[in-house]
Amino acid sequence: MNEFVQRLKQRKLVQWAVAYVAAAFALIQGLDIVAQRFSWPDSIERTLIIAACIGFFIAMVLAWYHGERGAQRVTGTELLIIVLLVSLGAFFLWRFAAGSRAPMVTSVSSVAPVATTEKSIAVLPFENLSSDKENAFFTDGVQDEILTALSRIADLKVISRTSVMQYKSGAPRNLREIGQQLGVAHVVEGSVQRAANKVRVNAQLIDARTDAHLWAQTYDRDLADVFAIQSEIAKAIADQLQAKLSPNEKKAIEQPPTTDLAAFDLYSRAKSLILTTNFSATNDPDLRKAIELLDEAVKRDPSFFDAYCQLAYAHVYFYGVRGDHTPARLALAEAALQAATRLRPDAAETHLARANYLYYGRRDYAGALAELEIARRALPNDPRLFELTGYILRRRGQHEEGLQNLQRAVE
Repeated sequence: MNEFVQRLKQRKLVQWAVAYVAAAFALIQGLDIVAQRFSWPDSIERTLIIAACIGFFIAMVLAWYHGERGAQRVTGTELLIIVLLVSLGAFFLWRFAAGSRAPMVTSVSSVAPVATTEKSIAVLPFENLSSDKENAFFTDGVQDEILTALSRIADLKVISRTSVMQYKSGAPRNLREIGQQLGVAHVVEGSVQRAANKVRVNAQLIDARTDAHLWAQTYDRDLADVFAIQSEIAKAIADQLQAKLSPNEKKAIEQPPTTDLAAFDLYSRAKSLILTTNFSATNDPDLRKAIELLDEAVKRDPSFFDAYCQLAYAHVYFYGVRGDHTPARLALAEAALQAATRLRPDAAETHLARANYLYYGRRDYAGALAELEIARRALPNDPRLFELTGYILRRRGQHEEGLQNLQRAVE
């Protein structure tokens, strides 16, 4: 027995084993992050884990073999085998990464025009007319709230925020071209001017096919009335398009996000940072800043439901995508989700936040899909539903259905 142990030491098999396990663990953890990014099927990760286990025994045999022969160069045959395995691994990763990049569309300007329906609309970014350019976040918040309110109406087709933000630049807009690119019959333009405790919001509904102005209104109100203005604009647009509005949809549109304007400012800044965050590590500081802003917002208004939903999303994003696989991070996501659940247990946004948590935090695909199905009833146009559904279906190997949902998310 002692002789066997001595031979193990001479061949440094323990060091080889530790090094291999450490390298394999790091590789699997890295691939886990990539798999979340590209929504690879679980079968890929399982295959890689099995390959790593088999590779362990191969590595031990090679280590023993070379230990027995002493310090020698790797033979040409062995080198050929190593190169072949590395090449096959590289091709495998390239094949699935390339296949996963196609659906990640963030703009519709490069795709063919889609069919137009009469009750279709795009809410373009509003212009910030305030002297303080910092109010751009507030302006974005107003536009986003109007877009969100309209997207709750099942009788309308509403284009996602991701698709309309490409038209944020101050350059003149060709509404007819925009309508064709987005596949909508109508567009909404507007502006916001905030000064002291007053706010002026201008909104207009335009037929993108003819450039005809169908409705326009200017609201000069106290700043505290901004949430009422957003609701009035959404209802006026729905009325102009003759969209059917259910009692629940009307109630949801009329419900203000918060009564604290300072909390709304913090929330608007945070949401803007979150929505512009991609999967790059360079955006981590922005995401951390967003979390700080949201923490301040809920501290000012502990009943700020939407802020808790965004907090849950930001934390679980860090956990599932950015590689912060710590119990503490997941606990923060769960705490924010629980706070949102206490405030509005039956709200569609609660179910959407829980779906995100189950997918990114727990890998519970069936549970996440069930939550998305409930959320869809009240958020029929929400692109986040289609995006997350697409990711889950692809993870389950249903690539065609997953792609259809991802394409719908950017329409």
